[in-house]
Amino acid sequence: MSDPLQQTLDRIKQDVESNDVVLFMKGTPNFPQCGFSGQVAKILGHLEVPYKGVNVLEDMEIREGVKQFSNWPTIPQLYIKGEFIGGCDIIREMFASGELVSAFKNAGVPVKDAAQA
Repeated sequence: MSDPLQQTLDRIKQDVESNDVVLFMKGTPNFPQCGFSGQVAKILGHLEVPYKGVNVLEDMEIREGVKQFSNWPTIPQLYIKGEFIGGCDIIREMFASGELVSAFKNAGVPVKDAAQA
């Protein structure tokens, strides 16, 4: 039997691999529980990107495990097609520069172009 950490990492991997876009966040997409999670959720909503929000506040194993999974110390964490993109600051910078829209388009994820927003 595998250890609890490995089971948690396997659950995270399953979420990341079975959804085109996953946001590990504090709270839910409709009710973020932290400003940074709220900012990323707002950007994704603005771009009309369908995504799965994972509330790390409901599961301490996921909250700690996702940091090890990505080797990234903070929440929120955004994944596109299984690839870790970054946290709030990186997502804001990518959104402002247009890189985020390109990343979604390159991954084949439907996105509303920022120019149309």
